[in-house]
Amino acid sequence: MLTPADIDELSTFALTLADAAAEVTLPHFRSGLAVDNKHGDYAFDPVTAADRDAEQAIRTLIGKHYPSHGIFGEEHGREAGTSALHWVIDPIDGTRSFISGVPLWGTLIALNDGTRPVIGVMDQPYIGERFVGRPGSSELVGPRGTVRLKTSTCTKLEEALLGNTDPGMFKIDAERAAFREISAQVRLRRFGGDCYFYALLAAGTLDLVIESSLQPYDIQALIPIIENAGGIVTSWTGGDPQMGGNVIAAATPELHAAALERLSKAV
Repeated sequence: MLTPADIDELSTFALTLADAAAEVTLPHFRSGLAVDNKHGDYAFDPVTAADRDAEQAIRTLIGKHYPSHGIFGEEHGREAGTSALHWVIDPIDGTRSFISGVPLWGTLIALNDGTRPVIGVMDQPYIGERFVGRPGSSELVGPRGTVRLKTSTCTKLEEALLGNTDPGMFKIDAERAAFREISAQVRLRRFGGDCYFYALLAAGTLDLVIESSLQPYDIQALIPIIENAGGIVTSWTGGDPQMGGNVIAAATPELHAAALERLSKAV
């Protein structure tokens, strides 16, 4: 059980990790760096030296300061610890945006207590915005100072602003049909946001994010940010979203229920 003092200490350390990652990623952004394809001829899943080196910078600091903690990162896999505490990291969530020069990528850092993520950071260093979620608090630290995050009051699909990274992520016909049904009903749809759309949901400017095929490192850092801003994050069946897969994030219980009624039938 983490005490309030533990939360303070580890939240501060999470920001130190974000700083270390930014020192690696920013010099590469819009630099024309080489891009590798993880999946070869089957799909374009880009990765760069910035991804790999930023994750290594994070891992080095964790190993130095908290050697008992485990680590799970996108680029370098799992490293078991002797503690239930483990860090779940995606050094650049939104690599497609990163290599395209679009500042909608972010560094995702979560601390999981062995049960669920309790601290989450989404850092966008180029814009200078850092979204931080921890028990009882969700904040945006940015150029205008520190702002407490609060999700919107939207309760109806027809009034909702919906975010999604790419409709191509829905590989199953039933998933595509359910997403099309909801996206046809909402007030506005926006695409291409990766982790940034979840942060905007916490900030109250988007109301709903619906995605599929996520990995744990894609979502765990975002859960504390959204939940501590008043929002809801679940699987499409209303279950625990921390292992990824099909995920829905909503600003209010009413909006979540309205979308879930349709999405649960597709699973």
